Amino acid sequence: MYQIDEHNYFYLLLLIPVLVLVFLYVSWWKKKVRKQFAEPELLEKLIPEKSTFKPIIKLVFLSLGILFLVIALANPKMGIKLKTIKRQGVDIVFALDVSKSMLAEDIAPNRLEKSKQLINKVIDKLGSDRVGVIVYAGSAYPLLPITTDLASAKMFLQMANPEMVSDQGTAMNEALSKAMTYFDNDEQTNRFLFIVSDGEDHEGNSDQVAQQAAENGVRIFTVGVGSDKGSTIPIKQNGIFVEYKKDQNGEVVITKLNETILNQIASEGNGNYILGNNTNETVDEIENIISNAEKKEFETKEFSDFKDQFQWFIGFGLLFLIVETLMFDKKTKWIQKLNLFNEK
Repeated sequence: MYQIDEHNYFYLLLLIPVLVLVFLYVSWWKKKVRKQFAEPELLEKLIPEKSTFKPIIKLVFLSLGILFLVIALANPKMGIKLKTIKRQGVDIVFALDVSKSMLAEDIAPNRLEKSKQLINKVIDKLGSDRVGVIVYAGSAYPLLPITTDLASAKMFLQMANPEMVSDQGTAMNEALSKAMTYFDNDEQTNRFLFIVSDGEDHEGNSDQVAQQAAENGVRIFTVGVGSDKGSTIPIKQNGIFVEYKKDQNGEVVITKLNETILNQIASEGNGNYILGNNTNETVDEIENIISNAEKKEFETKEFSDFKDQFQWFIGFGLLFLIVETLMFDKKTKWIQKLNLFNEK
């Protein structure tokens, strides 16, 4: 396990493509000037020791030197010990609707991106809690098992999109059933399931499944994203609008937020319905629900005693820079004999 202390230093890596562009421009300029000065055959006689590949090798070494020094500045650390620690928190599973209706843009930028923003901000507010993520449309799939690694939860969440689920629809029942398998700690008294959806095109009977989940100690909260007025569903390819989604009769589909079903599920799940269109208000409400819950102590394994590794990268970086400095542009005799680069 490793971690990076200073990610901002990675912007310095932009120096490498700049160096390459400068090198290409200077090489082109030198070639142009030499042609004005003399013919290539004459130049070869005037500067017979001039190497054509050495400048490229020097550029490679210089780039590697910069690369390793930038990594050293970022201060990478390696976890050298895995130990069991005790933490206090609750178990939280997010079930994210990724059906096509979530692409409607009645909520900017669209319902799906808005939902991911909400979940991301909630995760930022968490402490020692465990988080899991499920995505569903016509069927439900586990995106991330329940974990204390909140950074991974945010990373996997960004990957969620309608293309992940081939079957369209809204299999909320299956999402509820899948969520129940995430809660692996029977001693945990506070288990929360947050369903983030527009409530559209559901398969029915979800309130009964929610009631069963509540009987097993899982509180279900629903977060509605969308508007009552509804909106069309844009179909895009490579980010370019193609057309609006149509039904079997060729009519443009209008999708609306179905608060009724979301209210029913939350009610049967011993939770509440939350309108999620206002990001800050929604995040504050969810944070208040979680913070007021009794925290349960549990054990988890984590890497500890992270040891600095920057000195290795400094060493390699300086080595490449020293070699680049000591390397001359003229041909090396023994390499010239091998003729690896077809130099005359």
